[in-house]
Amino acid sequence: MAEATIQTIEIDASPSACFDVAADLSAYPEWATEIRHVKIHERDADGRPRRVTLTIDAMIRQVTTTLRYRYEYPRSMSWTAEPGADIEDLEGSYEFHPVGEGTSVVYALRVVPSFDIPGFLRRQAEKQLVGTALRGLRRRVQGISPAVGAR
Repeated sequence: MAEATIQTIEIDASPSACFDVAADLSAYPEWATEIRHVKIHERDADGRPRRVTLTIDAMIRQVTTTLRYRYEYPRSMSWTAEPGADIEDLEGSYEFHPVGEGTSVVYALRVVPSFDIPGFLRRQAEKQLVGTALRGLRRRVQGISPAVGAR
C-alpha cells in the first residue's frame, strides 16, 4: 500500500477477540468516534459484512463511502472503496499478530479523496483517523469506557 498511514497498538486480548470486534462493523458508531453511520448492504457466507456504506467525520469534512471487505480470520481484514463523490480511492487493513498474551494490531490506511485537499492535510486526517480508531478498538476489546484509559 503506497503512501499509507500505518500505526500499531498493543491490546490485552487474543487476535480472535480483536478480529471479532473489528469485524462487527454495525457496532462501529458505538466506539469508533469518527464513524457516524453504517449501512450493511451484503454479508459473506460467515455473516460478516462484505459491502458497507460508512459516513465518516474525516476531520476536514464528513464523507460517505462504500467499502468492500475481505477477511482472513483471525489474522486480518482489509477493505477497498468503490469510487464515489467523496472518495476516489481508499485501501485499508487491520492485521492481528499475537504478542505474548496479547495482540499487536497494525492499521494501514491510504485515502485519495475526490475533492481537492493539500497533501499535508490529507495525511494529518489519515493519522487522526487511524490513531483514534486504534485507541477505540483497544478500549472496546478491553472493555474500557471511552473516558478512561485513552492513551
